[in-house]
Amino acid sequence: MTLICCVVLLAGSALQMSAASAPYQTYTYSIDKNICFSPHAYTPDRAVTFYEMNMPTALNGAQDIFVDDNRNVYISDTGNNRVVVCDPNFIYRFAISTFVNEHGVHDALSGPQGLFVSDDTIYVCDTQNSRIVLFDLEGNFKSIVNAPNADIMGTDTVFRPVAVGVNDSGTMYIVSSSTYSGIIALNPDGTFQSFIGAQKASVSMAVRIRRMLFPNVVTESYISTPYKNLTLDDEGIVWATIIFAKDDIENLESAIRSGATSSTYAPIKRLNAKGDDIMVRNGFMMPVGEQDLKPTGQGSVTGATVDGPSELVDIAMGPNGMWSVIDSKRSRIYTYDSEGNLLFAFGDKGAQLGNLSNPTALTYCGSDLYVLDASLNSVTVFKRTEYGDVIDQALYHNSIREYSTAYDDWQDILRRNINFDAAYVGIGKNLYRQGQYEDAMDFYKRANEKTNYSIAFKAWRKDFVEKNILWILLVIVLLVVGIAQAFKYIGRKNKKGETKTGKRTLWEEFLYGFHLIMHPFDGFWDLKHEKRGSVRGAICIVVLTVLSVTYHMVGSAYLFNTTSGMMPLIYPAMGVLAPLMLWCVANWCLTTLFDGEGSFKDIFIATSYALLPIPLISIPATLLTNCFSSSEAEFITLFSSIAMIWTVGLIFFGSMTTHGYSMGRNIAITIFTIVGMIFILFIVVLFTNLVQRMISFVSDIITEISYRAQ
Repeated sequence: MTLICCVVLLAGSALQMSAASAPYQTYTYSIDKNICFSPHAYTPDRAVTFYEMNMPTALNGAQDIFVDDNRNVYISDTGNNRVVVCDPNFIYRFAISTFVNEHGVHDALSGPQGLFVSDDTIYVCDTQNSRIVLFDLEGNFKSIVNAPNADIMGTDTVFRPVAVGVNDSGTMYIVSSSTYSGIIALNPDGTFQSFIGAQKASVSMAVRIRRMLFPNVVTESYISTPYKNLTLDDEGIVWATIIFAKDDIENLESAIRSGATSSTYAPIKRLNAKGDDIMVRNGFMMPVGEQDLKPTGQGSVTGATVDGPSELVDIAMGPNGMWSVIDSKRSRIYTYDSEGNLLFAFGDKGAQLGNLSNPTALTYCGSDLYVLDASLNSVTVFKRTEYGDVIDQALYHNSIREYSTAYDDWQDILRRNINFDAAYVGIGKNLYRQGQYEDAMDFYKRANEKTNYSIAFKAWRKDFVEKNILWILLVIVLLVVGIAQAFKYIGRKNKKGETKTGKRTLWEEFLYGFHLIMHPFDGFWDLKHEKRGSVRGAICIVVLTVLSVTYHMVGSAYLFNTTSGMMPLIYPAMGVLAPLMLWCVANWCLTTLFDGEGSFKDIFIATSYALLPIPLISIPATLLTNCFSSSEAEFITLFSSIAMIWTVGLIFFGSMTTHGYSMGRNIAITIFTIVGMIFILFIVVLFTNLVQRMISFVSDIITEISYRAQ
């Protein structure tokens, strides 16, 4: 008896574990495009086949599924040339395959694909017959919408409807697989209304050049990519998916890798009545499905190699602004919020419950997800977990502006999944709306979300300035007075230096750089002939330049700091020293051959003193990053540009004065010096590679000898 109880308990626990588990990983992406595993938002509940539906025959290559307001289920059973209608429990009610048309002639569906059900009508894309057939909710024939007759359609356009959606006014939006002018919009009576959302045709630069040179020879035709599927949201706005042609795949991959949010190569679009893409893409990255484009991607349990962008075959609208797309290539579902943030992704190929083989469509039924599989000939039902419920609650409370409650929801999500960056952003937004800008900035920073951080920073800065305006004005006045006094002191020291004889101090040599950058012609002349500067003064300026560049790279405010983690100090040092020494060596080699008057020492001193504008501007600019938002970044860029232009100009005129060249000759020498720098760099890289190969060769020989000796 005890043994039987143990077996029963073990079996019960095994069933619970099975129900709570899933044969796939659920994950999101961080803002750095790193995969962050998360709790399951959806787990498979059951797979419904024709047997569970009490159907006489199995499904065959089904292409679409639809759930109406009463939760009745409609399946486009393409291979069997029928539409199957089931009740909310997936129990078979009837099928639509043959009918008597408006002429009293027996008719039949052929390869039906897309479905849409309104309050009183079933719209069926009768694909092979090139028409839309309308039935009432009992399956009785109502009417037929044939290919629209309009001049804009063209005589060679073939009408092959594969998806249909209908808004509240009765306007039909149709995706035709062989129509490249966009989504077809028809009036309720079937007359043509317009095309919306036409895609741009991609033509390579090589083809454009050939067309210009040989307009009568190039015969290739380039057409835009047709849409794959569509659905309508509660506002009657069209959401559509695109599977790009091979010619556009590289452009799509480039957009994904660069983090672009432009709609040009977006595989998902939200189109208003004019055909404008009004989709919100405020997430970390553009909603495109998979972000990891490397071979095998997330890693299929089947071991199949999968790479490249997702093939998004269907899209479904969920509750509280959620929407999901399904990737037929990876059998994976990606769910986003109304702003384009990835909430979670799950799914994989396989034969276990929850895995898919050839998914063709998905739809929401309340909080459940129904996924149709054309190869398994079944519908997989995914149930939302408690974790998924909390995400839905957070989105709901945000939508009704209950921000304090939404804040608690996001905190609950973080307790379950600390790597969920969207939760940090959600908390930040709620804190921002409550006026807690500094706390909001902290949460945005945790998610590395700089756009919203900048918005919160501007609000915090406004409050700070209003509260401390007198102190800020006092600090500004003191700074201006201090800088003015400092420059007066530098001017007096340099004035005294003009008549000073004998050895100069390092401080005097350093301060002379301020005179030189403001009076370059006289400054470089006195630098060489009056010995106003020296090697030690030049080294001080170089060291200061290295320190300022280092400070700018690691000390800039969060919004302007492009480095992540600890950065070796060798990087900024080499960024200054390598170009400096390359210029000095290349310039000395050339001017020695072309009657230059300056020695290597003169070149080094003049070039080093010319670097002084970099620290003079870089250090204040770095400090100002703590006062600017992202929208004001152009000021920091302007300061950096002024420093570089100023320095380059000083190097040019310093070289001309040092060597006694004319303007024309100095321009030529400067160009050849830059070429010489490239040549020297090439030789250094070549030599380094050769040394590495030699070391590797000797190491391999030693390793081989040691193995043979054993």
